[in-house]
Amino acid sequence: MTDNHLIYAPAALHKPVRRLPAGMSILLVLVGIAMIFEALGWLLIGQSFLMNSQRLTIMILQVSVIGIIAVGVTQVIITGGIDLSSGSVVAMTAMIAASFAQTSTWARAVYPSLTDLPALVPIGIGIAIGLLAGLINGLLISYTKIPPFIATLGMMVSARGVARWYTNGQPVSGLEKSFTVIGSGIWPVVIFLVVAAIFHIVLRYTRYGKFTYAIGANMQAARVSGINIERHLIKVYAIAGALAGLAGLVTAARAQTAQANMGINYELDAIAATVIGGTSLSGGSGRILGTIIGTAILGVMMSGFTFLRVDSYYQEIVKGVIIVAAVVADVYRQKKRH
Repeated sequence: MTDNHLIYAPAALHKPVRRLPAGMSILLVLVGIAMIFEALGWLLIGQSFLMNSQRLTIMILQVSVIGIIAVGVTQVIITGGIDLSSGSVVAMTAMIAASFAQTSTWARAVYPSLTDLPALVPIGIGIAIGLLAGLINGLLISYTKIPPFIATLGMMVSARGVARWYTNGQPVSGLEKSFTVIGSGIWPVVIFLVVAAIFHIVLRYTRYGKFTYAIGANMQAARVSGINIERHLIKVYAIAGALAGLAGLVTAARAQTAQANMGINYELDAIAATVIGGTSLSGGSGRILGTIIGTAILGVMMSGFTFLRVDSYYQEIVKGVIIVAAVVADVYRQKKRH
């Protein structure tokens, strides 16, 4: 066979390989991990991992707060940014909002004259505090041009400091039942799914979503096309902050108390869920549906390790390896595209 025959080979001999959609691939990973823990459960301790409804319910409730944060983090990462402050914002908003949700029967109320308030008051305050933190992040990134890593790192340290300073490190307890209801039963899961559904629609079908993807894909091209980059980044970080504030409310309501050490490493778990769910750290691609599945994968891993009685420090090691593996896979995908 001559070289010409090789050059002009029929197109049928070079059929493109069909690949599974990204969402389906991540879903198969979730199913695979769950089945691995199911098999290990029978082999090592003689119990089923998946057939225990109480365990699965606890798992879903545990990751719901991370999922709420991850929805905001997903939007930030799609723009090519990062948010390290969300865990500390959870603690700050929990402390401040809880102080306005105390009952008059609680002897150590932070504001004795502002007790028995309607639940909407602390809820509104908590979301507003988170929004303000995100707004500051967005303003710093947009107008001082400092890297998102530095801006949100500063907020992470400052917000944690505010949480500790607010009551001199003392917990805030004695919360109204009308407030704690948002953290009881299945409500955290409902809140997570509603938030995820809203921003899935927003990112996919609105101008806000189109601008978010455009900035992450090519910031200079987005600017040339008329997008106000600075204004849009402020919106993205403000939304991420508001969702971290909402997560703080749910966390305090679930625990029926607020403490300054709440939310530690939540930002890392949210980033992990986002990256595992297929959102590219280089920006420009990602889906809320993938983040939901990534959150579920994180939950299955955490619950599975606890089920197998694996020490917590081993869990952290494995979680770190999985995050690095997800980033390496993303880099590989990006190289194949180019």
